[in-house]
Amino acid sequence: MATGFLSTVNLFISSTLPSSSATSSSSSLSILLTVYPQKQHARRQQTLSKARSESHPTSPLFTRRGLSVGFIPGLFLSLWGTGLFNTNAAVLEADDDEELLEKVKKDRKKRLERQGVISSSNKETGYLQDLVYQLSKVGQAIDNNDLSAASMVLGGSTDTDWVQKANIAFTKLSFSPEEKSEVDTFNSSIASLISSVTRNDVESSKSAFVASASAFEKWTTLTGLVGQLKGL
Repeated sequence: MATGFLSTVNLFISSTLPSSSATSSSSSLSILLTVYPQKQHARRQQTLSKARSESHPTSPLFTRRGLSVGFIPGLFLSLWGTGLFNTNAAVLEADDDEELLEKVKKDRKKRLERQGVISSSNKETGYLQDLVYQLSKVGQAIDNNDLSAASMVLGGSTDTDWVQKANIAFTKLSFSPEEKSEVDTFNSSIASLISSVTRNDVESSKSAFVASASAFEKWTTLTGLVGQLKGL
């Protein structure tokens, strides 16, 4: 199409201008017609490239988020490599060891204090040994379904002498809340045992006796007296 147009223009120029001018003008116009489409094509390509750039902007290679995400694992690895995490772990372990050692010292101190109190409490230990003896007699009587014999040992209430003396020992030798709780359980069970025996209720008497004996045994274990009393 461009070639045909160029021939027509040359023919027009040749018919209106002298031969020398026609030749010169024809050459200039040929160059113009050849270069112009190239410039137009180049401009079109630039415009398309700009449009693509504006509609799809290139993401920067190192965005702030990218830097932070990439930096954190690197920092973690570098700290680990320098031994900082190992040092912190060693410090925490040392703190745990110190706390454990402190706890062991306190427990040992309490145990020594308790042993000192028990060693100086021969009378109270005697009360507890008598409690073991009296409970043994009650248990044998109930096992034989002889509630009359059990009643004679228990008496009619918790005011019985050996029960009262046992509570004196409990009060002096109980230190922790757990130990005091077992004392309360024992006294509650003894009261229930006396009531059941008085009503001549064998089954309830057996249940109450087991509860009383269990509470007393737990208390002696907690206080460390389980090995000092005979019959347990």
